[in-house]
Amino acid sequence: MPDIAKFYIKNCLIGFFWAGLFVAALLWFNVANLWALVENSDVGILATLLLFFFNGIVFAGAQCGVAIMLMSEKDDQDPTGGHGAAEPALVPIRIR
Repeated sequence: MPDIAKFYIKNCLIGFFWAGLFVAALLWFNVANLWALVENSDVGILATLLLFFFNGIVFAGAQCGVAIMLMSEKDDQDPTGGHGAAEPALVPIRIR
């Protein structure tokens, strides 16, 4: 399997893991009375699975984006972003 596919799958799984924790926290702390709605509804399990799935898509995308942005390489130690500070050049000027 190509490295890019491994990278994507790994980060998607991490994102879905965080989504699972997020949905579990929503239900545990009963945010917006969500646990009572899930418990008393005949489609509560489906609603929870859809909440997990759609949050998983968002968290997986965010995780992949963060992982890609953290892959940047440090080419040089110049704190100005590699451009260097502009220094004035001392050039002699002839006055007539």
